[in-house]
Amino acid sequence: MSLIEIRDMYKIYNPGENEVRAIDGVNLTIEHGEFVAIIGQSGSGKSTLMNMLGLLDVPTSGKYLLDGQDVDGLHDDELSEIRNKEIGFIFQGFNLITSLTAVENVELPLVYRGMKKEERNKLAIDALNRVGLSHRLDHLPKQMSGGQQQRVAIARAVAARPPIILADEPTGNLDSHSGVEVMKILHELHEEGRTVILITHDNEIANEAQRVIRIQDGQIVSDIMNI
Repeated sequence: MSLIEIRDMYKIYNPGENEVRAIDGVNLTIEHGEFVAIIGQSGSGKSTLMNMLGLLDVPTSGKYLLDGQDVDGLHDDELSEIRNKEIGFIFQGFNLITSLTAVENVELPLVYRGMKKEERNKLAIDALNRVGLSHRLDHLPKQMSGGQQQRVAIARAVAARPPIILADEPTGNLDSHSGVEVMKILHELHEEGRTVILITHDNEIANEAQRVIRIQDGQIVSDIMNI
């Protein structure tokens, strides 16, 4: 059974004469344990596709099976539960809460899972250790560099050990050195068995993935395995 199966998916804004087909008849299958890059320029539809894959938005039409489950018709709370347990999100803008320390930021999604404080604190510290931030546990975002903030965001995404990592332009706001560090962590997560889906506009970043899917005008125009 495939991890992700999308069939004939459309996302249409302003239906009618001036409609915009952000996703235009996409068919896509992703297997467990793949490292996939979805690449496209601004306006290509890659961010809309990411929102569909991450259950952050719903398609106008089409079918989406996640680990064999048809997500169509699920209530918001059911979608939220799947997102919280199955998908770790890494965003370009870090999305850290400025008033919380690194460890508190990482703990936050675990609070929503109803996890006891001792357990979530241990998972948060373990996650920060693995991204090299054991010395920054009690620092606020403003006390850290951009690269360090992104590593906190990665720790937050992986603390609960979700099987899917969905990374949207994770190196977009970083200098080259920090970008290399972030990609190294993503490779390590993949080697541990996670499915990593990377959204990017950068060919060099995309080519680090096993498989590169190019999207243009809401359609998949190429799907290539990197040897």
